[in-house]
Amino acid sequence: MSLARPTGPSEHGGPSAPPAVREVVVLGSTGSIGTQAEEVAAAAPDRFRITALAAGGSDPARVRQLAEQAVRLEVEAVGVADPAAEAPLREALAEAARAAGRTGWAPEVLAGPDAAVELAGRRCDVVLNGMTGSVGLRPTLAALEAGTVLALANKESLVAGGPLVKAAARPGQVVPVDSEHSAIAQCLRGGSAEEVRRLVLTASGGPFRGRSRASLAQVTPEQALAHPTWAMGPVVTTNSATMVNKALEVVEAHLLFDLPLERIDVVVHPQSVVHSVVEFTDGSTLAQCSPPDMRLPISLGMGWPDRVARPGYGIDWTTAASWTFEPLDEEAFPAVSLARAAATSGGTAPAVFNAANEECVAAFLGGRLPFLGIVDVVARVVGEHSPLTGSGTTVDDVLAAEDWARERARELVGV
Repeated sequence: MSLARPTGPSEHGGPSAPPAVREVVVLGSTGSIGTQAEEVAAAAPDRFRITALAAGGSDPARVRQLAEQAVRLEVEAVGVADPAAEAPLREALAEAARAAGRTGWAPEVLAGPDAAVELAGRRCDVVLNGMTGSVGLRPTLAALEAGTVLALANKESLVAGGPLVKAAARPGQVVPVDSEHSAIAQCLRGGSAEEVRRLVLTASGGPFRGRSRASLAQVTPEQALAHPTWAMGPVVTTNSATMVNKALEVVEAHLLFDLPLERIDVVVHPQSVVHSVVEFTDGSTLAQCSPPDMRLPISLGMGWPDRVARPGYGIDWTTAASWTFEPLDEEAFPAVSLARAAATSGGTAPAVFNAANEECVAAFLGGRLPFLGIVDVVARVVGEHSPLTGSGTTVDDVLAAEDWARERARELVGV
């Protein structure tokens, strides 16, 4: 899998034409990525128009939020995964339209588990997949099969269905939105693939940086959700606290940039200003630096390879600051090593890792599993996984492996 190579004045002999307005479908619109994508589009109406939205629909408050987004953006279609949310969504759309003075207006409404898949496969310029979890795999494949540029924030779909996604993607079709992978993509503009020695993903360290494994035994969900830098949803925030998020990102980098796992490192950088690093064969290193704000990689993912101007935004180089880097404590946070092993095994092992983790995070947030039990149970499920579960070459392989992993995780948790 490769990214589109950027073009510019030096390659054309003159300034390039202004980018056209891109039509964008946003999946996971009520989550952190989706809401910030709306902000990006609102700030750059000459660059982006959001034409369709999709969300889960199981939370009434999120259904109202989705309706309000749809009215503000005047989208053509809106989808919810929960069929029971269709009627409440229609009512919320009518109410939001009346409040906005648009009585009688209503977008097309899709409801059911295939709603996001259908929207991802429709005509548009960019599909931004900001869904959480491997439920994003089928929409990812639908966007790729439609030939649309995929701005990918749903790392789980790539981790779970790596062979499927790589087979479906044309060169340059997938643009990463995770801040670390967006940083790497930007740094790779400074050299060829053959010149890359290694990638270094930075990690904030989460709320428990510097703590020993023993000290994490009594961690509560409230403590795990208190991330010092980023504002994210509960699953991703918990994954950051366990370092599972970084573990998934290592596998994602391996798949996105076609680099062996042993040439992808992790370093803890609590300031979250250096978002990742590329080291080249001559010893030079390029790092992408910016304030910790996801709107930058979101706007770049939607506009790739062109940047979206943000006047007054950037690092204040006139103020004294220190950036520090620390090795990852893999005894306290073994998730990265576990994910490397799963990715090395290949097949459906990464899907098992991810699915088991999703179940364990839900159990932890629900008070049914201790914090350390998340990765411990995931390790046990991955260790029991048999390659015979499936090769990972079909969606059915992945889904079967995930179903087994979820059931086994629930058994071990005692649900």
